[in-house]
Amino acid sequence: MDLTFNAEERAFEQEVRDFIATNLTPEMKRATALTPSVFSDPDIGMTWQRALHKKGWGAPGWPAGHGGPDWTPSQRWIFEAESARAGVPNVNVMGVKMVGPVIIGFGSPEQKNFICRKFSPARITGARAIPSRAPAPTSPR
Repeated sequence: MDLTFNAEERAFEQEVRDFIATNLTPEMKRATALTPSVFSDPDIGMTWQRALHKKGWGAPGWPAGHGGPDWTPSQRWIFEAESARAGVPNVNVMGVKMVGPVIIGFGSPEQKNFICRKFSPARITGARAIPSRAPAPTSPR
């Protein structure tokens, strides 16, 4: 099995590196290094999130129809590896990386519409409950 990147993937890798070099400020990098958890300082995290969104990369794992870049698995890996290497702030972990993909994959059409409008990658500030029309499950006693 050949696990080397092709020329297009290498070009994407350079694009990611250039983007990070242009948009990651020393203040962001320092704040991220001092963050004791996966949650970035809100001001720093949202500044980075807005830069990603402006580039069209605000929700890296999302399909294009829901506001993501529709990357291949290799592009996603390259982006995550370069981001980790550079010490960028974490994007909204709950909304972009956890809640959004679950609802996009398994939610009702109403929930997916809500995600596209309310969880827009540039607007996300934290996970919020998504209302469901289905009754809450009851536990047997």
